[in-house]
Amino acid sequence: MNSDNNVNTDLNSLKIGWASSDITPPKTAVIGGMPYARLSTGARDPLTATVLALESSPAGREPQQVIFVGCDLRSMRSVLRDAVRSHLSESLPEVDPMCVMLNGTHTPNAPPLGTFGVELEGMSEEEYVDFAAPRIADAIDKAWRERTPGGIGFGLGQAVVGRNRLIAYTNASSKMYGKTNVENFSHVEGYEDHSVNILCTWNTERKLTGMIINLAAPSQVSRSSTFFSADYWHDTREALREVQGRDLYVLPQCSSAGDQDTNVYGTRPPTNGCSIWRARTRREEIAARLTQAITTILPLIEKDIEWKPVLAHENRTLQLPRRMLSEDDLEKSLADARPHQQTYEKMMEELEKNPDLRNQPEWLKKATTAFWKARRGQRVQEKFELQKTEPHFPIEVHAVRIGDTALITNPFELFLDYGIRIKARSPAVQTFTAQLACDGPAGYLPTERSVAGGAYGSVPASTNIGPEGGEITGGRHFEPAGRTLGQNNLKGKCK
Repeated sequence: MNSDNNVNTDLNSLKIGWASSDITPPKTAVIGGMPYARLSTGARDPLTATVLALESSPAGREPQQVIFVGCDLRSMRSVLRDAVRSHLSESLPEVDPMCVMLNGTHTPNAPPLGTFGVELEGMSEEEYVDFAAPRIADAIDKAWRERTPGGIGFGLGQAVVGRNRLIAYTNASSKMYGKTNVENFSHVEGYEDHSVNILCTWNTERKLTGMIINLAAPSQVSRSSTFFSADYWHDTREALREVQGRDLYVLPQCSSAGDQDTNVYGTRPPTNGCSIWRARTRREEIAARLTQAITTILPLIEKDIEWKPVLAHENRTLQLPRRMLSEDDLEKSLADARPHQQTYEKMMEELEKNPDLRNQPEWLKKATTAFWKARRGQRVQEKFELQKTEPHFPIEVHAVRIGDTALITNPFELFLDYGIRIKARSPAVQTFTAQLACDGPAGYLPTERSVAGGAYGSVPASTNIGPEGGEITGGRHFEPAGRTLGQNNLKGKCK
């Protein structure tokens, strides 16, 4: 990496702005992230939208604008993205809304922005969008207007957080969260990436102001609870601020992790006698691991701050080939859904006679699970009809260059193999991938081997795009960020 460690605040310097906003629903709402609905019972910790605004004005070139927004949400649905950009077009006309990249962290303890087949009291999807979008836009506005000269640095740590959650068996099938203590267990299906990608910012006094933390692990430790929560990202922010200062901004990104989780598979679960779990919760343990990884590498990053990095951004709409479904796919999906549809209809008849049933958690769980499973069959039928007239599925993707680093977004729960391919083929010294970003819902994007195994994330109901589209998203046909982003070659000295 070629860097200038002499602070220079001329017009060519990078300008950096940070801000955040609380996007926790102010009242009861449905919590999604599971195949059933849960009514919220409060907030364990806040849901936060964290904003990093970057601007570069190199001599003789157009100014470059890049804005990252990491949200403690399950994903970034198009309806919320569009609402945020609409607010910005009025409040911040000097910023191109298409330079704003929003991502979710895949916490299941946030508003689902969807339906579960039972009318419930609390915030609707429209109400939550109306609540959250202006708050996110205000944070973007604040970060942009308060940007000041600063520098960036990047590094790579290691922490075991995400683990592959697909279990393969000797009959060539695989199952998400499958049992391993059975005779026909063969192996864990896929790879695991324990990289902790870190991009830090400093002001001109060399004070650390914030960081992007990017790793292949969804934030779903507290997945079955009934409170709003940012999951382990809240514990991580708190742990890092204890070390680096209370005003530190932490912007989370989930790297390609469609087949990853934070549980441990392939061994028996920890018992109460395990010293780690007795001393701290799993969320606290993840936060401790990430904090150690970051504080270990931070002194090395600080030695190589860039004050005038190349900043470049491209966004494209990719037309990916839809996963083409057969008559057999449709018949099997409808057959699987039929008993759940019958259960759901029967429970709705019960509800009509006794409206108070909706207030019973176990009844609500059973009814919304039946709806969710029945709806999966309906979705396959919709996809089967749609592929006849719309064989392609458009997605919004972004590629960003910041110095010798690159960042690529995608809207999927992208299987890890594709993320590894993107990193391997990128000419950047370090490449971040951010899933569940800018567009959605887009579903899982599984590998060919996972489709063959038939696990949850690879079946027709879970996907819009199959492995053929993954070959494009995974970098084989999509030019990696960096080759056209800026004129300088990205290859440089790695720490």
